Amino acid sequence: MVGVMETLILIQTLVSGLLIGFIFSLIAVGLTLIFGVMEIVNFAHGEFLMLAMYIAYWLYAPPPEGFLHGFSLDPLFATPLCAAVLFGVGVLTYKTIIARILDAPMLAQIFATFGLMVFMRSAAQFLWTPDYRLVKEPLLAGRVDLGGIFIGLPQLVASLGAIVTTGFVYWFITKTELGTALRATAEDKEAAVLMGINTEWMYTLAWGIGAACVGVAGGLLAMFYYIYPEVGSVFALTAFVIVALGGFGSITGAFVAGILIGLVETLSGLLGSPAFKLIPVYVIYLGVVLLRPKGLFGEF
Repeated sequence: MVGVMETLILIQTLVSGLLIGFIFSLIAVGLTLIFGVMEIVNFAHGEFLMLAMYIAYWLYAPPPEGFLHGFSLDPLFATPLCAAVLFGVGVLTYKTIIARILDAPMLAQIFATFGLMVFMRSAAQFLWTPDYRLVKEPLLAGRVDLGGIFIGLPQLVASLGAIVTTGFVYWFITKTELGTALRATAEDKEAAVLMGINTEWMYTLAWGIGAACVGVAGGLLAMFYYIYPEVGSVFALTAFVIVALGGFGSITGAFVAGILIGLVETLSGLLGSPAFKLIPVYVIYLGVVLLRPKGLFGEF
């Protein structure tokens, strides 16, 4: 009986790791896409996620916090709106900040997105207080029982949404003309210009799509995860590890590494203290940086 229970717990942990891993992957895809095209790390990526989660919450919450008086929009249906708004935020960020520092030293580029991160986090604490918020009654509440393995419906739907979105981004990058133009810009900007590709538009598109990815992830996470000003840092640090592990600029690498990190994190929490579950994640990261600096898959 003890062996059966231990097996069920292990399977339950692996399933949980897979589900959160898919969401990690989607967040990392947006980050690696921006880096792959422009070689700029967006340190405000987590704050974009935080903003998307707040938008989903406000579309759900009743007055006085909610946007829709007398009507609550479930985060599942608010997710496309979150993606659209974050696409605009990404475009605005590029046009107002990034486009002005393209030729600046790398240190200036780092400080620009890091400063945006600090500004967004501080503004969120000032405007919305550090209080934790939660969507208490999502449309897809409850759980599924698969022979003793329990899967929360919000987590299941969120992971499926993350898989679909990641697959769509991969298809867009590899199978469409715009995706080909993005890859050409990432490989050689000067050659892309000679081929008639508007690299300025490609940079704008990359930032829009990268931010839209966390817009989708934020809407999906809002179905079951607490929302507060520093929530972005929880996922952003893991996303940076995933991007480095999978390979900067690799969508496939981000997807595989996200699943791997999700499994490692949940297993570490099961086998050791949950307070130290991220230590193996960073140990893996350091190992990859030392042994294979380009990551597992390299560039897309």
